[in-house]
Amino acid sequence: MKNNKAKLLAAAVAMGISAQASAAIELYNQNDTTFSVDGYFNTFYVNSSVDSDALGDSDQSRVRMGFLPNYIGFNFGKQIDDIKLGGRSSFWVTINDSDVQRGGGAPGGHASGTLGTQSGIDVRQFYGTIDGDFGQILIGKDFGLFGRSVILGDELLIGYGQSSDTLGLIDGGNVSFGNIASGYLYPFPKAQITYRTPASNGFQAAVGIMDPNKQLADSSSEESAPRFEAELTFSTEVAGGSFSANLSGMTQSSDSSTEDIDSSGFAGGVKFKTGGLALGLSAYDAEGVGTVAGLDTLIVSEENEVEGYLAQASYTSGPARFVVSYGESESENDGLLGGGADTEYENTALGIFYTVNSNLILVGEYNKTEVTLNGADFEETDTIALGAVVTF
Repeated sequence: MKNNKAKLLAAAVAMGISAQASAAIELYNQNDTTFSVDGYFNTFYVNSSVDSDALGDSDQSRVRMGFLPNYIGFNFGKQIDDIKLGGRSSFWVTINDSDVQRGGGAPGGHASGTLGTQSGIDVRQFYGTIDGDFGQILIGKDFGLFGRSVILGDELLIGYGQSSDTLGLIDGGNVSFGNIASGYLYPFPKAQITYRTPASNGFQAAVGIMDPNKQLADSSSEESAPRFEAELTFSTEVAGGSFSANLSGMTQSSDSSTEDIDSSGFAGGVKFKTGGLALGLSAYDAEGVGTVAGLDTLIVSEENEVEGYLAQASYTSGPARFVVSYGESESENDGLLGGGADTEYENTALGIFYTVNSNLILVGEYNKTEVTLNGADFEETDTIALGAVVTF
């Protein structure tokens, strides 16, 4: 039987991350003050075929958004002497009409959840920036630093990715998971104060204090210090192409009458591009944070260790970009899917992204997601997604 806890978790959070759209429309530019708006819209026809003795076999068609939710963002900047003030607010919206999920009864049975238009709005970015010769200070809510560049470098970022039925993603009210839980952890948006150094010889560092995540939902845990996250990035031109690398980490302590937990993790990746070819490899390792669901906000026992990697290759020829991707994550002593389980997620993907013009991309994608629980096959899901992405 499907674990209700995992289903509700997956349905309750909208996943996704995006760099600011490059095609923003400038609405105002006078007296050293600018204001612009950008947007992202995507919709996919999706067919998912589930093969699972535990969950029941099913063949489900949906019309849904992809890994990134739809959003609209607003940006402003103002130059005052040697200081530039900036800010961004973005509102992320689910277009999925219903949240009908399997649950209760015998495997394969269906129970109705909330029907009708979801249209949930999630404010994932709402921050101000202070830039100068010293670098940048960011105050407000933005995506975390731990694993940030890894997920931004995912070749399937504007595609669909894995949609495990174990996590309730096929009929959930929000997005698919991209390669979350099958290659990397998701750097949830967090209230933060972050400092970034100026870029120097290809290097740039960022360190931030983040609002810590609670160990216990009823707030009876104690986080006497903030969560600390840091990231180092590097990029350079080599051999007629480019090379980039990133390394990030996090640490947080939580104390309670139940358990004292020191959570920590590291993530990193490299990417090489030459001509139309791009090769990328990333990996992560963490304990006391993440679980099988791949969410870096979940603080759990230190006995829960998670690790994984993502290998990708893409080739761009004219308007078409072809992608081959394989990622896997392992979670030992995971408490999310039934207490102390050892779980492995694998996702193999093929994708084609066809750029019609600077504002329209057509996407075709195939994903095979395989879940193993305590060494036994638990789920295999084949997903075909066909969609379009419009940006401005």
